[in-house]
Amino acid sequence: MESTAGTFKENAKQALADAKLRDALAKLSDGFPVKRRDAAARLPEFDDLCDQAKAIKEHVLENLGFYLEAFEARVTEAGGTVHWCRSAAEARTTILRICKQAGAKTVTKSKSMISEEIAINEHLETHDVEPVETDLGEYIIQLRHEPPSHIIAPAIHLTKDQIADTFREKHSHLDAARNLEEPETLLEEARGELRRKFIAADVGLTGANMLVAETGSIVLVTNEGNADLTYSLPKTHIAIASLEKIVPTLEDATTILRVLARSATGQDMSVYTTFCTGPKRAQDLDGPEDFHVVLLDNGRTKMLGTEFHDMLRCIRCGACLNHCPIYKAVGGHAYGWVYSGPMGAVLIPNLIGLDEAHHLPNASTLCGKCEEVCPMRIPLPRMLRSWRKKQFEQEKTSFVSRTALKAWAALARRPWLYRLAVAAPIAVLALLGREKGRFRWLPLGGGWTSLRDMPAPEGGTFISRWHKERQP
Repeated sequence: MESTAGTFKENAKQALADAKLRDALAKLSDGFPVKRRDAAARLPEFDDLCDQAKAIKEHVLENLGFYLEAFEARVTEAGGTVHWCRSAAEARTTILRICKQAGAKTVTKSKSMISEEIAINEHLETHDVEPVETDLGEYIIQLRHEPPSHIIAPAIHLTKDQIADTFREKHSHLDAARNLEEPETLLEEARGELRRKFIAADVGLTGANMLVAETGSIVLVTNEGNADLTYSLPKTHIAIASLEKIVPTLEDATTILRVLARSATGQDMSVYTTFCTGPKRAQDLDGPEDFHVVLLDNGRTKMLGTEFHDMLRCIRCGACLNHCPIYKAVGGHAYGWVYSGPMGAVLIPNLIGLDEAHHLPNASTLCGKCEEVCPMRIPLPRMLRSWRKKQFEQEKTSFVSRTALKAWAALARRPWLYRLAVAAPIAVLALLGREKGRFRWLPLGGGWTSLRDMPAPEGGTFISRWHKERQP
């Protein structure tokens, strides 16, 4: 996928001006976040499970080579093949070679952010192999020639009417007068179109939510069952996953599964959770005859032991996106690459470089909600601050912003001057806003007030109120 992260500011402005996008994203706050909260509340040991899941992933990262080699040995014993790829280009070449060896003309795919990361669809099409996305959201955006805007809900940026219009345009062989008013009719139409694709596919390409070192299994988690049809119907199954997806044992996998769905969609468990181990055996009625696992590094090992090490614990649940005020304002496409939200703002600069993605660490209010809801306890705000520090040190920010930070630092080093500089404007704003309690416009505050009112201060700074409250 070609990056447009370098134009994040322009992307965000376009997103804010898109009324249909605002309508679609407005529903996010009442969806996944509420369901996650309720699902966690139903499980008294949820926080303890998060701590256990974090410990499992941290142990893996400290012993990554050992568990990856153990996984390869188990896959080989089961009759499969593991392919080690350092870069996206190596992964593309490997997958295409397997497809050509299988004589593939059509490849069905289940949702995989890693496949987006390596731009496998475009590569296959260039070599006369048709990729078919089978996740409903991915299928919709493939028809529209768009990238996903969310790691678990790729088409969350679209309204029902936009999807209906897309189906009418792309499924022109169907009755033009058909009813597409209800979500169920859209689902049935997509199912009918995809059924023949599943049956005709020569190769199935999936991601992997986890890789189990103990058994050589991959774990697939979906709500539609499309991954099961993708891996089990074609003669060849290719699973692609990044190195950090490994877990030691089946028990460890089940621990992470208990926090994954609750954090992602607010379900106790996803509808389909499948463990795949090797190609089909002689006694099996169905399954692939060839099983391949493509392990991708693509910059991950460079993160080990750095200030961004903790990012490798991410299980792609999307909780940080669902709770982020920036994501909910501009959506995923504004970030300009595969990942988005707080996790994307940390991960993307690691994978494609700060030169291209230097705007993204600033796409955060640092409110801390992302860290609060992360089941893997990833300190996203700290890592965003780390990237901002690197930006400043490498002079990748504007002259105006660097000058403003230096001025702020000068104030912060002089408490008496800081208190004076803060108290005066707060007093003025409190006086001017006394009648209505809010401002619809403020000088130098258009970025805020163009979309929402600014509450008027109630009077007094935090420091002055702190000292007042502490007086006997």
